[in-house]
Amino acid sequence: MDVSARIEAVYAQIVHRNPGESEFHQAAREVLPALAPVLDAHPEYLEARIVERLCEPERQLVFRVPWVDDDGEVQVNRGFRVEFNSALGPYKGGLRFHPSVDLGIVKFLGFEQIFKNALTGLAIGGGKGGADFDPKGRSDGEVMRFCQSFMTELHRHLGEHTDVPAGDIGVGAREIGYLFGQYKRLTNRFEAGVLTGKPVAWGGSPARTEATGYGTVHFVQEMLLTRERDFDGLTVVVSGSGNVALYAIEKVHALGGRVVACSDSSGHVVDPDGIDLALLKEIKEVRRQRISAYADAKPGAVFSGRGSVFELPCEVALPCATQNELTEQSAIALVKNGVMAVAEGANMPCTPAAIEIFREADVLFGPGKAANAGGVATSALEMRQNASRERWTFAQTEARLAAVMTEVHTLCRTTADRYGCSPDDYALGANAAGFVRVAEAMAAQGVV
Repeated sequence: MDVSARIEAVYAQIVHRNPGESEFHQAAREVLPALAPVLDAHPEYLEARIVERLCEPERQLVFRVPWVDDDGEVQVNRGFRVEFNSALGPYKGGLRFHPSVDLGIVKFLGFEQIFKNALTGLAIGGGKGGADFDPKGRSDGEVMRFCQSFMTELHRHLGEHTDVPAGDIGVGAREIGYLFGQYKRLTNRFEAGVLTGKPVAWGGSPARTEATGYGTVHFVQEMLLTRERDFDGLTVVVSGSGNVALYAIEKVHALGGRVVACSDSSGHVVDPDGIDLALLKEIKEVRRQRISAYADAKPGAVFSGRGSVFELPCEVALPCATQNELTEQSAIALVKNGVMAVAEGANMPCTPAAIEIFREADVLFGPGKAANAGGVATSALEMRQNASRERWTFAQTEARLAAVMTEVHTLCRTTADRYGCSPDDYALGANAAGFVRVAEAMAAQGVV
């Protein structure tokens, strides 16, 4: 069986074993063809069935999460943790609390995490978790009781040398605090490295909050430099207004770019003068209001509940919200309006059809497993600080983050070139480079 046929057989097996999990199927379909040139060069990976083993999680946990709301009513949610691959280190990946979370979503995120974590060059494997719980509109007491119930089941599977969760959508410093407190209570250990994304006051890393957004912008800056450009004077649109989007906007402005639009699930706001970041943070982080409040407070800004930020003219687009938000139609509009570079601040926000349009139009495209690797890289740096009982400064951490993103960018380009593709094919370079690092470790460790 030739390599292409083998890849198709693996994909068919994934669909058969994981019925209805469309996001996981999509992630596998995006990665597997990119591995063909690697497998041609390394037939030993085929013989050891590295790809088949890589696509099957080492462990999948699904569990009940009962808790009591403020009205005294018993609520029941479902929790998940997929420990996908530990060839390079302990499982590492965030927890997502959102009504859309199911096993397929967690599996897709965990699969992506394997390659993303490998690209950082740090000693972390891939995993992901979460629950179909929605913290929006819940009191602090309700969130605390849910987190305590969630950790009561999950804690037996965690450890700083086993599995180290972090935050994701719906899981911020508040949730991490409640989760850590329950872990500490159950284990009788202050094991700081078991969770990352902690506040700096008790073991967190400076720049962790900013890391994913900053890292995405650092990666785009490196892409632009390959065409003798940078952010100075460029118009940028960003989807989302959560943690990743806010700090991507901050870093773009610091590098001389101008972000003119951002969004949330209710619509998007356009500010031709450039987004006022202080006002946006006040609305989203303090008042916890919808994005329309920005337009109410800022003269000249306009809110729309229709369309997309990606229909606006810009040179750089940063999708930083959720999966499959940037569609074929949006990609066509971006190309028509002269976009130069697109980078995924979120996980798989661009559909396969959109990515193909960018490729055909010679638009620089940074896939999420490379472009948003700064968050997990800084989480690994937090683990390092916890292990050594050290505390780095913000400047030290950001400098290390920038260095990691530069290394990831270089690795993507050199790997694509090594396997006979254009250095601008960051998607192939990221997939191939991450795979090789994991495959080498798996081969060395035997059939386990």
